[in-house]
Amino acid sequence: MKEITVKMYGELAIFGGSGNPALTQEICDYLQVPLSQADIIDFPNENVFIRLRQSVRGRDVFLIQPMCSPVNRNIMELLITIDTLKRASAGRITAVIPFYSYGRSDKKDQPRVPITARLIADMITVAGADRWMTIDLHAGQIQGFFSIPGDEITAFNILSDYFVKKNLPDAVVVAADLGFAKKGRNFAEKLGLPLAFVEKRRSITDASSKALTLIGDVHNKDVIIVDDEVDTAGSLMEAVTIVKHHGAKDIYASFIHPIFSPPAVERLRKCEIREMVTTDTVPIPPEKMLPNITILSVAPLLGEVIRRVHLGISVGEYMKDVPG
Repeated sequence: MKEITVKMYGELAIFGGSGNPALTQEICDYLQVPLSQADIIDFPNENVFIRLRQSVRGRDVFLIQPMCSPVNRNIMELLITIDTLKRASAGRITAVIPFYSYGRSDKKDQPRVPITARLIADMITVAGADRWMTIDLHAGQIQGFFSIPGDEITAFNILSDYFVKKNLPDAVVVAADLGFAKKGRNFAEKLGLPLAFVEKRRSITDASSKALTLIGDVHNKDVIIVDDEVDTAGSLMEAVTIVKHHGAKDIYASFIHPIFSPPAVERLRKCEIREMVTTDTVPIPPEKMLPNITILSVAPLLGEVIRRVHLGISVGEYMKDVPG
């Protein structure tokens, strides 16, 4: 009797939205697969229209689209493309979202406010995604907002490996706030360096927060300030000011997502930071590039996880074995 084998999903197909086409192409290069083509049309009435240029029937499709600026337009493009793939009979659809926006709206911490991170997760599921994948959520509980399986992977190993190679022996890792203490501790442990914290307190009257003081010693030492993202750069500026006040020497900044909302670039131009090290989860346009920014690619990381998900190989084992 001939052995019967059942292939759950078809051939791998990679589609990319307009959010970060350069990253999508790098991932395709890593996987050595061609980028699948689709027409993305913006009508004069601001409606988004998607048309696939090839069949995806039965295929294992990965759609790469970060929720970067313009945020709401890119979210709609993501949802409409998922719906398009579903109606074209894709075998499985994985939404690969290098940056997950609305991550700060993850709880109802005051009366009459939304939990938008949950809403986004629901919309992705309703649109027809079978899986999701993202890099370093702002809050870990967002994983639980999805009713479909997925993978949150971290790019901190990429950043920490970079600083290991820089070899800053007399340095201190500084967590930008106490909420980032655990990841800051892991970063410091990887580099074999001590850890300090910037203490911030949230205003009672509004949603703003202000850095107050430093817990730890940075006097006459180099400092690596770590955070998950830089949005308007207000927190980073305060952290730099505080560590300078406490006698720090050279200051480095390490963060995953370079959002750079106004007035971030203006602030960073004036900031006494020797080097900012970040990733390409979000594309940085030429007008926002600064001479002291180093960008590390997450394409090999995402490419390898995509390969493993497609082949049904453990992602957890890979992340455990990733250097760092």
